[in-house]
Amino acid sequence: MRAWCAWCLKRNLPPLPGTGADVAAFLASERGRGLSPETLKLRRAAIRYLHRAAGCAVPTDDVAVSETLAGISRQAARLGQTPRKKVAATAGILRQILAPIPGDLRGLRDRALLLTGFAGALRRSELAAIRVEQLEKTERGLRLTLYQTKGSQTDAVIVPLPYGQTELCPVRALTAWLDAAGITAGPVFRRIWLPKLTRLGGGRQGSASVPGGSPTGGEPPALPRIGTQPITPWTVAAIVQARATAAGFGGGDFGGHSLKRGALTTGMERGVHPADLKRLGRHKSFDVLGEYLEFGDLFERHPLGGVL
Repeated sequence: MRAWCAWCLKRNLPPLPGTGADVAAFLASERGRGLSPETLKLRRAAIRYLHRAAGCAVPTDDVAVSETLAGISRQAARLGQTPRKKVAATAGILRQILAPIPGDLRGLRDRALLLTGFAGALRRSELAAIRVEQLEKTERGLRLTLYQTKGSQTDAVIVPLPYGQTELCPVRALTAWLDAAGITAGPVFRRIWLPKLTRLGGGRQGSASVPGGSPTGGEPPALPRIGTQPITPWTVAAIVQARATAAGFGGGDFGGHSLKRGALTTGMERGVHPADLKRLGRHKSFDVLGEYLEFGDLFERHPLGGVL
């Protein structure tokens, strides 16, 4: 919105309401500054939201805007500037990411977050917003109620989190985190403040790493403090990246979508019917589902393998 308003101000144009021609020119100008097609789609969405919130006619539906974005996408494709998808955190990769996570408070939270996101094929925004009140215990696992999702803006959706027999069980991980954190209501995943770093012998180390009281002879180190507000979707992505890096992977290859992609790709590799994958991912169409799947070795999975 700020970019749009600044662009209009320089040209003495009204940002609200805007015209389709002006929006198209704005997107072309932003592309000229090197912005990617995906970023420009976000720009268009912001302008659309601004106009709807103000009760104005929406200029982003103008054919000029659609044709401009289509042209930008075609140009990007010719230049090989296609969006880079995050690596799917499949079951095998997730086990490697989980292995070095310690059993401290932050480790319990991150383990529960990773496994919940994987088992529920959750988007990072859905994962960050989970509250205790949305979880219902059953004999077979937890029923997670999502009151609003990207695919269902008006109807609630039930996501099953089943009990597992391995280290990938989301229910045991969630229970361990909630019990350790003493969380009985409100946001499930919260920020954790650790003791501040202190200088010892010319170096820096955490006071919590020194057992048995204060390393400086004063008050004992403060215990980790758990916040009351939910973490943000960006924090979810940062946690996934940090834990992947700690496990020896390239952190930049992973992100918030890695858990959802990993869940659906793992299901595909196990031969799960596409309709069941679509339901797990809560997608409106099979085309959207396909965007989340990682097909691995294309030669090994060639439909005519063994025939040619």
